[in-house]
Amino acid sequence: MVKSWYAGHPLVWLLSPLTVLFWLISTCRRLAFRAGLKKIYRGSAKVIVVGNISVGGNGKTPVVLALAQYYRKKGVSVGILSRGYGGKSSYYPRKVTGNDAANEVGDEPRLLAIRSQVPVVIDPIRSRGADYLSNELHCDLIICDDGLQHYALARDVEVVVMDERLTGSGLLLPMGPLREGHWRLATVDAIVHNRADIKKPALKAGQTPQYLMHLKAGEMCSVTNPTQQIGIDRVSAKTITAMAGIGAPERFFTQLESMGLTLSTKIPFPDHHQFTVEDIPAGTVLMTEKDAVKVSEFAHNDCWYLPVSASIDPQFFTQIDNKLVNAGLIMTP
Repeated sequence: MVKSWYAGHPLVWLLSPLTVLFWLISTCRRLAFRAGLKKIYRGSAKVIVVGNISVGGNGKTPVVLALAQYYRKKGVSVGILSRGYGGKSSYYPRKVTGNDAANEVGDEPRLLAIRSQVPVVIDPIRSRGADYLSNELHCDLIICDDGLQHYALARDVEVVVMDERLTGSGLLLPMGPLREGHWRLATVDAIVHNRADIKKPALKAGQTPQYLMHLKAGEMCSVTNPTQQIGIDRVSAKTITAMAGIGAPERFFTQLESMGLTLSTKIPFPDHHQFTVEDIPAGTVLMTEKDAVKVSEFAHNDCWYLPVSASIDPQFFTQIDNKLVNAGLIMTP
C-alpha cells in the first residue's frame, strides 16, 4: 500500500483538497520567513542541514555520522542537533548520552551519541537546540539531522539525501511523499544518492552537484554486548530471521542477501517502531544498528546487528569544506 502511495496510485487524487491546503500553508510559512515576518535564529556556529524533501528514511543518519567524524578529525568543534523523533524527554534542550533510553531521546539520536564521539543534542525547537550547542557546548559547527524545512534555523549548507525512490510520484503530502516541490532540489548545495549506482539519467536539479554514496558493512555485533562480534561465515551456517524498523526495510534485507546470507524470514516494521520483547523471535536474529539501540535491554543473546558506515565521493567533502570556509569557519589544513 505504501509503495502504491509513493508511486502515485489514482486513489491519491481523493486527497487533492488536503494537498492544496498543505501547499498553501507551507508556502505562506516559507514566504513569512523570507519576508522577515517570522524570526530566523543565526548563532555563532555554522550549520549544515542534512535532510530531504520527501518523507521516509533515506539514509540521512550515516551521512550525518560521516560529516561529524570528518570534521572532528579536522579539529573542528562539532555537534549534532536532532529533533529527537520518537523520544519523550521531560526537558529540552537535552544532551544525549549512550546510556539514555531510546524511548526518551529517540533511536537515531542515541545511535548518533554512541557512534559519533561528538555532542548530540535533541530539541523539537531546533533554534533553541542550536543555541545550546553553540553557547553552552561551544560548538563551532552544527550538523542538523533532518530539518530542511525548519526555516527558523539559519543554515550555511544544505544537503539532501535520496534513495532509489527519488521523489516518488512527485506529489506533495498527503497525495504523495513530498514535503516541498521538486524545485527545492535546485536550491540546495548537494544531493547524495544512497543507492547502488547513478547510471540512470541524473535527477534534474538545476546546477546542484550530485554524489554517490554506498553503505559499508562492518562486523556483526551482539545486541546485548556490542563488543562481541561474529563473522559472516558463522552467521551463514544458521537459520536467520532478519527484522528492520527503518524507512526502507527491503534495503536492509537486500544488503544482507548481497553479503551471501540466506534469510529464512524477513520481518519489516514501520520506521521508528517501538519494539517489545514479543517482536523478537527465537533463534538467530539480524537487525539494523538503529533497531538494536531500542531493544538492547530485552533482546536475547542470539540477536545481532550490522553496523554500517557511509562511503561518499571525496569531492562531496571538498565542496562542503569550500562552502564552510567561505561562510567563515576556520579549519586546520
